[in-house]
This record gives sequence, structure tokens and C-alpha cells, in this order.
Amino acid sequence: MGGALILESTALLRWLEREGYWPLGMTGISMGGYMASLAVTNWPKPIPLVPCLSWSTASSVFTTGVLSKAVNWSQLEKQYAVNSVYEKEIIQLLEYCGADSFKMGPELWRRSGTLDLVNLPKGFSMMSDQSFIAGRTFGVNGAHNRRQAADRGDHIVSAVGCRGTSSDLPSSSLNGEKTESTRFCRPSLHVESISFMKGVMDECTHMANFSVPVDTSLIIVVQAKEDAYVPRAGVLSLQEIWPGCEVRYLSGGHISAYLFKQNVFRRAIYDAFDRFCLKYPSLQ
Repeated sequence: MGGALILESTALLRWLEREGYWPLGMTGISMGGYMASLAVTNWPKPIPLVPCLSWSTASSVFTTGVLSKAVNWSQLEKQYAVNSVYEKEIIQLLEYCGADSFKMGPELWRRSGTLDLVNLPKGFSMMSDQSFIAGRTFGVNGAHNRRQAADRGDHIVSAVGCRGTSSDLPSSSLNGEKTESTRFCRPSLHVESISFMKGVMDECTHMANFSVPVDTSLIIVVQAKEDAYVPRAGVLSLQEIWPGCEVRYLSGGHISAYLFKQNVFRRAIYDAFDRFCLKYPSLQ
């Protein structure tokens, strides 16, 4: 989808240029802001960009934000546990940008506890930080840990349980027999699945993996201070990825900003175009 969006945006911008439209700029709200940012990374000329209510990566949106509640984590955990070979193949393709996403996970949790949004099982302790293995070794170690747990008859799950006590588990689990529920309900597996999801999402969507726009001084980012849909904690900021860009913060959350603060978005668009016209008057 990102590749198609970049191609379509480039084609539209070139058509508008040929038709004599000037100046040109890109903007969008929420996912539209992220898409506008993607489009500008591939444009070979200075262009105003105003992404509103979007940030540097989609990983936090689906692992710690409000939308993480809509993810079918139990199904993803089952797929992650069963397809260990597939997981190891994918992990070799991941190139992490900036701060390591797997290291950032437990650090973010210590500071703000935002991983609670994805309903971590009761009885889960910080010992499970061992599931966050940095860099490329994560996939291999994660699969190895899963095999070890299976060889031990899932005693860890029998002791802790998906709900925090051994009494919640079937008697067959306590006798060392591996059941469907014990195979997929280990707290460590839940955290590994979140970590793997974050790594894949960062690989596919992180702005640091794309080219820096030609002139970052023409970028004005508008963000909501209390945005629970697009968490900014624990990920690289757009100022770090695009040095020279401006970030404007408004009071409110994702929905309230969209409904009641569109005048702020318009002001940012006016300012970005004014900067462009002052800086590049000859590009007509």
C-alpha cells in the first residue's frame, strides 16, 4: 500500500506541475498525514508538508495505542508459536532503524505502563523482559525459548497460569501434558508476539526507513498532546528523523483535535506555503 501510494502521489504531482499548478503541497490527518509524509519522501523537489495527528511509525499505534484493543492477539500468538521457522526467516530480514524497537518495549513499560492497553495476562512479571532480545538474535532466541518451554511440559505456565494461578489450568497441564491452552497462553509468548509485531511494523512503516524530504524546514507537524491513538512515547520523534522540521502541539486527543481544532491545521498549511513561497520564489 505504501509503495502504491508513493507512486500515485508522484504521478499526480507531476501531472499538476505539467498543468501549471503552483505551489504544490501535501497534507493529511491521522493515517492521511502518514501517507502524505510517505509521498513527500520520494519527491525530488522542495515541497510543503503538513502531517496532522500522525507520527514516525505505525508500530506504536497497533501495539500500545487505543487500536491495540482491536488486534486479535490470541490468534497472532498461535500463529507466532506454530510458525517458528517462518518467524526466524522474517527476523533475518528486519533492519532496525534508530532506537531498537525490541529494547524500547520494556523500557517504555517501566516508564509509563502503556503496554497495559494490550491486556497483558495477570501474574505477568518483569521477568518476562527476557523475551525482549535486541536485534537479530530475538527471533532465534524466542523460538529456542518456546521449544525449551514445550520440552519442560510448560511448567512455567502451570505455575503462573494465563490468569495468574495454577488453579485456573486444567489438571492435565499440572501433570505435564501440553494442552492447546497452555501451549499458547504463556505470558512470555504474549510479550514475544507484541515485540515481533512491533519489529515488523517498524520495518515496514518507520519513517527512518525512507528518504528524508529535500527541505525539512517546509515541514510543519501538528500533534495532539493527549493523543492515545498515536502514542509518541518509546519511538523516534520526527524531529530526530527530519532535523529542521517544526512540531506544533495542540491540547486535546486524537478525536477532539480532528473535530474542533481544524483551524490549527489550516494555519499550519498557510504557514508552510508562505515559507515555500518566500524561500523558493523562482520555482514557478
